[in-house]
Formats: sequence, structure tokens, C-alpha cells
Amino acid sequence: MTFVFASNYINHHQIPLCDALYRELGEDFTFIQTMPMERERLEMGWGVDVHSLPYVKCLYEDRDGCLQKLARSDVALFGWTEHEELAEARLQSGKPTMRVSERLYREGQWRAISPRGLCAKYREHIRYRRQAVCMLCAGAYAASDFHLIGAYPGKLFRWGYFTELRTYGKEELEAMKPQDGTLHIVWAGRFIPLKHPEYVVRLAKTLRARGYRFCMHMLGDGEVELTIRQEVDDLGLKEHFRFYGYTAPDKVRDVMERCHIHLFTSNHLEGWGAVVNEGMNSGCVEVVNAQVGAAPYLIRHGENGLVYPNGSYEKMEALVLELFGHWERYRHMGWAAYETIRDVWNADRAAGELLRFAGGLADGDIRPAKEGPLSVAPVISPRGMYRAMTEGRI
Repeated sequence: MTFVFASNYINHHQIPLCDALYRELGEDFTFIQTMPMERERLEMGWGVDVHSLPYVKCLYEDRDGCLQKLARSDVALFGWTEHEELAEARLQSGKPTMRVSERLYREGQWRAISPRGLCAKYREHIRYRRQAVCMLCAGAYAASDFHLIGAYPGKLFRWGYFTELRTYGKEELEAMKPQDGTLHIVWAGRFIPLKHPEYVVRLAKTLRARGYRFCMHMLGDGEVELTIRQEVDDLGLKEHFRFYGYTAPDKVRDVMERCHIHLFTSNHLEGWGAVVNEGMNSGCVEVVNAQVGAAPYLIRHGENGLVYPNGSYEKMEALVLELFGHWERYRHMGWAAYETIRDVWNADRAAGELLRFAGGLADGDIRPAKEGPLSVAPVISPRGMYRAMTEGRI
């Protein structure tokens, strides 16, 4: 099988999956990068030497060669490319094709009523609804958005991002985390409003007032970083905080391994949230806003992590206080989170399911996985997602 994955650019969230596909297919796998990475992403440390990866070809360097790869491939997968003509040509050929997308209407499904927007969605998605083209939903809220506009009926499947997998023994992972009675909480991301780093400071005030022993690890930089640092100083919380600034992904993982709880406070604008994968792989007990795309696919509330509704600070704080008050009751969720990534939501598993699924698609036989990547994506409205999670319906 020859397989082509075309997307805007390769990055550290896609490399584990592409490496796994390359291990399986060798030269029969190609990643087509359609545009150079933006300066902002480069400054965030996302830059990759594309010429060091044997499976990457750049559309802007060899357009003819890339077009030939797409035309001749048995199966093609399209992410966001900024070159819709590539997907359109493939889809019109009738050859087996898949698409991958985060949600369409992060700011609210009311945007689906826009005539101009619907025209664009018709050209890109709706008009192919009867073809054997499937949508891989990179986030649990994408299925509802595509269902709303009548695209990909019966052909919406779970997908996501797959970070580097680290493996441990249970005792080995447990030994990495301090056992002196201090609980370590890690928060990692850009210091920008949608990620709510200020929640960490509010939480620290409450934990100190309750007399708990804790340490907050905050990794990343951004427009409100200095404001957050200043607030910590002004409140006399400095002894409870460690700020790392911009931190390379592998170093983020090193810190997560030494922490007990991973706090992810992004709001509904977070399409996926790959640090949730990383925190779970590091054996952290997750406390995550249910509105982020990764949460409903990765977290089983009360089993391998905890979710709170509607970005509510108060609900998040209550969950963390419950953890601090009854840590021995909940610490097992860290290992359960690790097992979820080790056994189901990792690049090797995703690549295997993708190739199995693609093989069936090429034969006109769509066969979903039983769980995890490429299983059927349930269509649940954003309003109903938290309830579905707490009732175990997703």
C-alpha cells in the first residue's frame, strides 16, 4: 500500500505517528508539507529540520513530484493544507481518501447558519457525503460539528494527536514522584488568556489557606507570563512556584514525570490539547476542562482522570481539593491514565489501525476499530458532552 498524508507542516505532535507509518511502509509512506512553518510556531520551538526526515516532501520545493505522489497513492489523508485544490483533485478522482480535522465551530455552532460559511463547507466537505471519504475527528467535538452540516454521514471516526510514548514499570513511575507528603502540580502551555494560567494562582491561594503542602510547576511563556509571575510575588506565593519559561517538549515530560497532578485549564478554543496525552503518559492524575477536544476521548471521569464542566474555576478547584483531601483514594488514576496511553492512544496503535482501516477503505469496506483511534466517533452536542462523560456514555 502507498499512503500519503498531506498537511500544512510536520511538527512534534505528528512525528511519532509519521515515524510509525514509515516503519510499517518504508518508502511507500510520504508526508507532504504544504507550507513553511510560521515564525510564531518556530519561536515556540516547533521547528523541525524537514530534510532530516526521509518521508517528508515539501510542496513548495517540488510541486510536480508531490502531485504525482498524491495521484498515484493508494490512499491519501488530508489535514489542513491551505491548498484545498489538492484534496479536491483527489476526491474527484474517486480514489480512497480520508480527511482529518479539529472542530469547525470552536466559537459556537451558531456559526453554522452563515450562508457564506456553508458554501465553503459544501465545497470542502458536504458535496462528497456519498463518496467513500471518511473524516477522522481530531477532538471529540468535531463529530457534532460535521454532523450539524450533514457531512460524512456514518463516516465520522475518533482521532487525535499522538505524542512520544515513554514506557515505565509501575514501581519505576511511582518512584519518580516525591513521597514526602508534598503534592506537585504541573501546568504546561502558552501563557495566553484561553489557557487560563491565572487559575493556577487562584488555586495556590486556596491550597495555602487550607494548609496543604504543594508545589506548582508552570512551564511555558507568552503574553501574560510576566503578569502571572508578578501576581505570585505580590501574593507571597513564590515559595510554592517554579517557573521554567519556554521548555522543550522532552524537558516538559521530564518535569511531568516528577509531578502527581496535571492541571489543564484551556477553554473551549483548545482543539485537542496534546499535553493531556503527555501528562497521562507521565502517570499524572489529570484535572482537565471537559471542553477541550482531547478530554472526552482520553479521559474516563473518575477512572483515569477527572474533568470539570464549562471551564468553571470553582468546579476545577473542588476537584483538586478532593484530591488533596483524599490522595490515597485517587492516586491510582495516574497509573490508569498511563495505561490508557500505553495500550490505546499512542502512535503505534494509531498507525496500525490507520493502515488496517485504509486497507479496508481501498476495498470498499469500512471497518471501525472497537475502541480508541478509528472507532466510531459519537455525535454528542457540546452542551451534552460533560454529562455524557460523567455518565460513561463516551
